[in-house]
Amino acid sequence: MAAPIKSPGRVSAPGDGGVGDSPLRPDGTLKVAGEFAYASDLWIDGMLWGATLRSPHPRARIVSVDVGPALAVPGVRAVLTHEDVPGRKLFGLDDPDQPVLAFGEVRHQGEPVALVAADHPETARRAMERIAVEYEVLEPVTDPRAVIADPEGLKVQDRGGIVRHQPVVVGDVAAAKRAAEVVVAGEYEVGIQDQAFLGPEAGLAIPAEGGGLDLYVSTQWMHQDVRQIAPCLGLDEEQIHMTLAGVGGAFGGREDLSMQIHAGMLALHTGRPVKMSYNRYESFFGHVHRHPAQMRYEYGAAADGTLLYADVEIVLDGGAYTSSTVNVTGNAASLGVGPYEIPNIRIDAYGVYTNNPPCGAMRGFGAVQACFAYESMMDRLADACDLSPVEVRRRNAVSQGSRLATGQVIEAPAPLAEMLTRLEAMPMPPALDTASGTADLRDLPGGASQTTHGEGVVRGVGYGVGIKNICFSEGFDDLSTARVRLEVIGGEPTALVHTAAAEVGQGLVTVEAQIARTELGVQKVVIAPADNRVGDAGSSSASRQSYMTGGAVKTACEAVRAELLALAGRRLGRAHGDLAVAGGKIVSRAGGVLASIEEVLGGDAIEETREYHHRPTAPMDPVTGQGRSHTQLALCVHRAVVDVDVDLGLVKVVELAAVQDVGRILNRLSLEGQIHGGSAQGLGLAVMEEIVVSGGLVRNPSFTDYLIPTILDMPPMRLDILENPDPEAPYGLRGAGEPPTLSSTPAIVAAIRDATGRALTRVPVRPEHIVA
Repeated sequence: MAAPIKSPGRVSAPGDGGVGDSPLRPDGTLKVAGEFAYASDLWIDGMLWGATLRSPHPRARIVSVDVGPALAVPGVRAVLTHEDVPGRKLFGLDDPDQPVLAFGEVRHQGEPVALVAADHPETARRAMERIAVEYEVLEPVTDPRAVIADPEGLKVQDRGGIVRHQPVVVGDVAAAKRAAEVVVAGEYEVGIQDQAFLGPEAGLAIPAEGGGLDLYVSTQWMHQDVRQIAPCLGLDEEQIHMTLAGVGGAFGGREDLSMQIHAGMLALHTGRPVKMSYNRYESFFGHVHRHPAQMRYEYGAAADGTLLYADVEIVLDGGAYTSSTVNVTGNAASLGVGPYEIPNIRIDAYGVYTNNPPCGAMRGFGAVQACFAYESMMDRLADACDLSPVEVRRRNAVSQGSRLATGQVIEAPAPLAEMLTRLEAMPMPPALDTASGTADLRDLPGGASQTTHGEGVVRGVGYGVGIKNICFSEGFDDLSTARVRLEVIGGEPTALVHTAAAEVGQGLVTVEAQIARTELGVQKVVIAPADNRVGDAGSSSASRQSYMTGGAVKTACEAVRAELLALAGRRLGRAHGDLAVAGGKIVSRAGGVLASIEEVLGGDAIEETREYHHRPTAPMDPVTGQGRSHTQLALCVHRAVVDVDVDLGLVKVVELAAVQDVGRILNRLSLEGQIHGGSAQGLGLAVMEEIVVSGGLVRNPSFTDYLIPTILDMPPMRLDILENPDPEAPYGLRGAGEPPTLSSTPAIVAAIRDATGRALTRVPVRPEHIVA
């Protein structure tokens, strides 16, 4: 077992450092200084401003739309409805079931109905408000369990009410129920979490020569965007040139389209550039959210805590359209009982349509919801068997060679038991001194609001374990493409790396440069702007870009290096098998510098493009759920320490500690940022974040009422990062961005339970759940 890495590697300036070092991000200073150009900063002379009219109702029939009053507003250049869509009227990430602009019926609050383009954004807004839409309001479908009970009677889509039902069947649950000595059960609920990225949706569409379109947008997957946009605009994919604009966070919320088709429609209709930029209120309606979940779990075990069976139902509310609900449901089913050995399993996972807000991808992607439930069940089992929370998990932990619920064998190292032991051994934070009256109020629940001075404050400790799939699953041909060019520029060998991978804040551009320096032995690396003039790089999601685009860059660099050494062999009269690249030089493997790279290249350039594919996966069996559905799995474990004012229901997360196996550290600073960030989003789900929906209507679409953690809410973290390389992955790495989001939520809630004795079966935990 590899020891945890304590050193951050060589910390260096941007433009320096290879794999294993920690070069600073080239965009970091600009972002901190407020000088980075985001999509909302886009500007071009002569551009118009676009605005979107959205439905105020979660479900209604459109009787009529009168755009005349809007067209009469001075400065308005276009008002468009579904009748003006140039091509196909439907689009969708996985299934084209979402209208570009509503026709016939609106299926959720905030659904786009009409578009306006005007000379000024305020003019566009005023004109938008003058569009007269007559609705026949209908009763919304809002109860996902009722949909399962009557999928044809309560269908939101013509195909019925259920997006996907995925069972998982292992062994004989009925027989195991008869044998179980300990049985625990619970019902759990997860509210709707928003990605809450700080940069709202924005972009610029510019008509191009020949009837094409140039798009500058903040997105997670350019090629998939173009595949959806082109048929709706009546264009060939080759007519759309998309360039990634500055992205202010994503977390899954930019996988689906927002303003891309709308801006394109307005630009093509007016013949002028059109900019669209959502405000915060509109952003809440302009992207999908995390699926809310209702879950029922029953576990049976032997008296010593060894699990014998799991009987599970998971219901995910996908809202009005499919988005990624099919895949989210598959993830929830395949990972529904976590990283534990259970010989008998029955899981029924459902994704359903309702008239609630549309839901799709968010960090953790189906595994987050299940993790809260199965970790809560492990704590119940620990109580029933009089075991510690760590010990009950350790006794049932998977390891290399174990089988998941889907029958998939864990082939790479999976040291969960050791990770739990290391986590338990970490030092605890000092106890809070409330007796002397000298405690800093900012360290108390409620903070500087001074709602408590220490009376009624109880400390609690809790643990959480999460397992997350990395990369796309269930037979998807996951790939990424990289083009690498090596030439002499200004007397220095320079590598140009071009991919379509979206830098959404995760630090991918830094890692790409590190890989190029490592593989080519050059110092100067230029990362070309991401656009769709190079092959598909897939989505910046599923913790996959370091694995997939990193693999593509590495493979392309290897091809360039091989060609460089072949060229050196010819020009130096040496067998190229005896040559290597090091420190910008061509060297003999026997020792000695033979020439510099610039001397060998001269005025020539070497360019190679390569696709990288991970090993194949397979769809889950539709009846049994069996199948090798995932390419890689990653583990993270958390310990949370909280102080709770049990009289006021206030919670202060004092410390989070985490142990995560990342396979191989490429850039420790970026990696730690990912673990901290994922943990913060898990904290938000545990005690703060929820889109409150009543009757299909969103009640809190603002950062005044939708609360996200700030620096004052995020506690110090202890990290123990393990490196157990995955032999199938580039450099042995494991995707690392999502696993911390899974395990931090149940750890925090378990700590609150420990402090309060409350069952706490729903997140986010609210004060009334603690004091009721």
